[in-house]
Amino acid sequence: MTHSFALSLTRRDFFARATTLASGLIVLPQFFGVQAQQQTAPPLKGELVKEFVIAGHNNLERVKEMLTQEPGLLNATWDWKAGDFETALGGAGHMGRKDIANYLLSQGARMDIFVAAMLGKLEIVKAMLAAFPNLLHSKGPHGITLLAHANAGKEEAAAVVEYLNSLAG
Repeated sequence: MTHSFALSLTRRDFFARATTLASGLIVLPQFFGVQAQQQTAPPLKGELVKEFVIAGHNNLERVKEMLTQEPGLLNATWDWKAGDFETALGGAGHMGRKDIANYLLSQGARMDIFVAAMLGKLEIVKAMLAAFPNLLHSKGPHGITLLAHANAGKEEAAAVVEYLNSLAG
């Protein structure tokens, strides 16, 4: 015995089911804890970003204050022109400001090889250079070399300086 099922939807049934399905698609993400994409916030004001990046070079208290007022500054970059982009963390990196760098990292800032070198994180530097050997010749903010960042880390980065010198030489 063969059964044949015919699906016949009236226009009214179609729209009723489509509406039910659409409302389910709106509710399901919330049910599963997924936030619907919200409108993006407007861009940060350039002068605010510039001030934060400058503070990242030498003013931990100002960095904390500004980040409390505007958390979006954490990974904001300032364009000094000609492809010279810098974050507050990048500024701390070439200035040897471990206190500022560690604070920003504790807040979720994006680590890079230059800051890792300054902080003396030899295993991170080695792993990154093993994966991407040309990073040895990469330049950080203001064209500052990886070795110069490591030197800014003073005695805590001495092993990174030694390692980088061994590769150069």
